[in-house]
Amino acid sequence: MKKDIKKILIIQTASIGDVVLATPLIGKLAKFYPNAEIDFLVKKGIDPILSNNPNLHKILVWDKSSEKYKNLRRLLTYIRHKQYDVVVNLQRFFSSGLLTLFSGATLRLGFDKNPLSVFYSKRVKHKISAALPISKHEVERNLEVIQSITDSAVNFSLKLFPSKTDFAKVSQFKTVKYICIAPTSLWFTKQFPSEKWVEFIKELDGDLAIYFLGAKTDQGVCGRIIKDSGHKNSLNLCGKLTFLESAALMKDARMNFVNDSAPQHFASAMNAPLTSIFCSTVPSFGFGPLSSNSFIIETREVLDCRPCGLHGFNACPKKHFKCALTIDKQRLIERIK
Repeated sequence: MKKDIKKILIIQTASIGDVVLATPLIGKLAKFYPNAEIDFLVKKGIDPILSNNPNLHKILVWDKSSEKYKNLRRLLTYIRHKQYDVVVNLQRFFSSGLLTLFSGATLRLGFDKNPLSVFYSKRVKHKISAALPISKHEVERNLEVIQSITDSAVNFSLKLFPSKTDFAKVSQFKTVKYICIAPTSLWFTKQFPSEKWVEFIKELDGDLAIYFLGAKTDQGVCGRIIKDSGHKNSLNLCGKLTFLESAALMKDARMNFVNDSAPQHFASAMNAPLTSIFCSTVPSFGFGPLSSNSFIIETREVLDCRPCGLHGFNACPKKHFKCALTIDKQRLIERIK
């Protein structure tokens, strides 16, 4: 069967960080099946992150924002018509399992957490634990899904492909020494508090440019941090750069400061200098940084409430948020020195 693999579909319709963590599969499948067409299914809005990937034939987009199930049916019709030889499903939800099950593919690979995985050709365990040491990174868990049609070697290289235009767009910001800060997260307890960012930034050299990265909805938070810190050489770029433009800017930063969130994976994919701050979550979950110059900062206090969850919460369940507030600003400063 392996030599007959000509069409492959990868499904990952979760968050943007999850999609970036799936990029090593694209490269590995392309290496083993250089003549195969590799398609990738993502949810609408995330698809630009995969632009310019030379190993992708087509990016399929599922619009979940309106007429979700009507669009799902359209996708299923397309997928069945395409007649994929292999469908690799990295998602745990029923809908992606449905696409996999009824795809018509000879090989259906995925994680056992999907409720329809019992009907897959092969399923692998997806185990996340807070226990130390870290057993497996998410990239390693993802690669296990395709191990039966490739090999057991693990390549942790995330890959993004900003274009020449992307690099040209941000070149204007690279004429000075600079750092990037992505201070927000979808979850409050994953987010290093604004007042802690302010404490840190107040200690920085005024000649050092600071570029704040994030979505348009993050403009207010970053604007307040800039105002409260009084750092005059700061620029709020939230909502002004695309995913790949942000990655291109992070590549040449003196340092990138991020939370346990998608920008961490952007920086890793560009092998950019990286400092990741973990608040309520822990690196042993397997979602840590992968840059050659990367460092994790987390509280040194032993807290019986940490981690309080895999994805974080909208507020600290214990109402003290010590996992974030006990991190010393000096540890961030040292990463620039």
